[in-house]
Amino acid sequence: MNKFVLFAKTLRQVGSSRIFNQPRFISSLNTSSFKINSDAKIDQKRFIKTSCCMHEAERAVGKSEKYEFLAETKQLLNIVAKSLYSDKEVFVRELISNASDAIEKLKYAQLTSDQEVDGQIPFEIQINANDMNNTLTIQDTGVGMTKDELVKFLGTIAHSGSKAFIENLSKNAENGQNSIIGQFGVGFYSAFMVADKVQVFSKSYKETEQAFEWSSSGDGSYEISEAQGVTRGTKIILHLKDDCSEFSKDEVIRKIVNKYSNFVGFPIIVNGDKINLIQPIWLEDAKNVTEEQHEEFYKFLGNMDKPRYTFTYKTDAPLNIRALFYVPTFKPSPMEISQEGDIGVSLYSKKVLILSKANQILPRWLRFIKGVVDSEDIPLNLSRELLQDSNLIRKLRTILTQRILRFLNDEAKYDEEKYMQFYSDYNLYFKEGIYRAADQNEKEEIASLLRFETNKTEPGKTISLNEYVKRMKADQKNIFYYSAPSREIALNSPYFEAIKQKDHEVLFLFEQYDEMVALQLFQFKNKQLVGIEQENLADKNKDDIIIEGDSRSLTNDQAKELKDWLKTTLSNKIKSVKITNKLDIHPCIITADNMSFLRHLIKTSYMQREKVSDFFNLVNLTLEINPKNGLIKSLYELHKKDPDLSKAVAEQLLDNSLVTAGLVEDPRLVLSNLNSLLEKAFTRKFCGFK
Repeated sequence: MNKFVLFAKTLRQVGSSRIFNQPRFISSLNTSSFKINSDAKIDQKRFIKTSCCMHEAERAVGKSEKYEFLAETKQLLNIVAKSLYSDKEVFVRELISNASDAIEKLKYAQLTSDQEVDGQIPFEIQINANDMNNTLTIQDTGVGMTKDELVKFLGTIAHSGSKAFIENLSKNAENGQNSIIGQFGVGFYSAFMVADKVQVFSKSYKETEQAFEWSSSGDGSYEISEAQGVTRGTKIILHLKDDCSEFSKDEVIRKIVNKYSNFVGFPIIVNGDKINLIQPIWLEDAKNVTEEQHEEFYKFLGNMDKPRYTFTYKTDAPLNIRALFYVPTFKPSPMEISQEGDIGVSLYSKKVLILSKANQILPRWLRFIKGVVDSEDIPLNLSRELLQDSNLIRKLRTILTQRILRFLNDEAKYDEEKYMQFYSDYNLYFKEGIYRAADQNEKEEIASLLRFETNKTEPGKTISLNEYVKRMKADQKNIFYYSAPSREIALNSPYFEAIKQKDHEVLFLFEQYDEMVALQLFQFKNKQLVGIEQENLADKNKDDIIIEGDSRSLTNDQAKELKDWLKTTLSNKIKSVKITNKLDIHPCIITADNMSFLRHLIKTSYMQREKVSDFFNLVNLTLEINPKNGLIKSLYELHKKDPDLSKAVAEQLLDNSLVTAGLVEDPRLVLSNLNSLLEKAFTRKFCGFK
């Protein structure tokens, strides 16, 4: 029989793990004579490499003793093992965290006890995924456990050795930062989600202590027996269920370890390869982290571009926080901006991943931020998958949001050109933040990042709201804005003409939803944001009167006659007609209370074609006419001579004013009146009418 076939058959019969740890058996085979493909060679090398790193010499000896779980029942064990965790793969995180804690305890014992520790055994965590035996083995070189400790820590559900260890540390006057991860004592039992039997071989670091094997099928009882061939530390062997066999595959375990436990403070070796190579750079001094390290870590987080901004934040009060944030270089698409995506920040606790998408620790509008937040103060539920204590989480979110806003404001001052490129790509997120935020202070902090052109800036140049407030006149009480599609339209608007005499600086809102943002913001630095239409409406000086001695204007009697006629003719759309002396060039404007809100109603599809009449019945629109304008004076003359044509002209003037006011969402709605007016005008011309 071919030697390789015989070798493979032997593996299936006796189990690869038992053979791989006998190097002399492997070397005795003339593997060079095997005619095997390249894939088999790769597997062979991997197995041989693994055998050098994890030995399988442990075995139980003597008679075993059977115990019942001391604290809880079989039902509670089933709850912990089968219902507590939302995702089965987290058992790997839990067991690695326990292994890390065991090594931390041993390091502490080295400092505080006279017991010598074998320095030849490295501090590391070994993992062997054996898909042929359908097992997963996790071994640490930590403190190990005595028989009594096996009973105490593994035989009692929800009894955490780590928690007791931390409590003991807290009583020590020299207590400082600790790296113990476990808190609840249930993580070990997550193994029963995927395993129908769990074996634990453990040997305490204390030289006089015997090694033991602990085993259970998760049925409410366990057995303990003495063991031989056990090195210092703990080895957990999971005999996987048939429907959980994927956890015996090398590539699956590597992916899970990289996801949850990549930053554990000790080497993690999977089937012979150290895989936790990326360092937790958020814990290091920011000055010592290179740009290349940031780029490497940024890509580890799943990003393809390079970070545009990098921001590190550390504090111990009022909460322990270690945060590292990135702003991407890429420009988000409109679809990405509009989607209710997850927060791009991962939550860690003591370098162990808790949530890959931590939607509770940053407001949703900051979803473009990438990075990590690590905090020992995060309140977690029993499975360490959900956040508890909403007040503490709100405090954390507030602190992080404020720091991000402060960082972006500082960057805007430091490099305005770079910030404006960033602002061009991401300003919609800021506006969403103002719209979503419930707290006025937060709204104003976000608003400080906004940039606007004004009537006093050069085209293309912008200022912040802080700059606007500094430039306000001494007697100016409000911040003025005007919503228009472009600078040219804004500067040539009748509303801007009406306020131009006061020489106020006016913010130009060019983007579609800027006006709603202004309404939501409402005020900034105790200055109310007011649309210039509203300011014109509030200005009662020389309102609805004809200036005496102005030969360019209609007389009082003529103006009154024209107002009465217009009110009757246009009564289906307006409530009143007034004289205005604020205009010089334009013939008329529409005014109303809360013009910005009316435009919002239209943009939110209220004013549909079938509801146009309802809209005009609900709002009080006033048509203000300029008695000096030639068109208005001609209309006065025309309404006596040709009522039909003059009515068409009046309706078109009103439509023009509605379009200028932004109260017509679809300009095509006014085309019928315009066509009717042109037809009547040309008919009069060709028929000899003047």
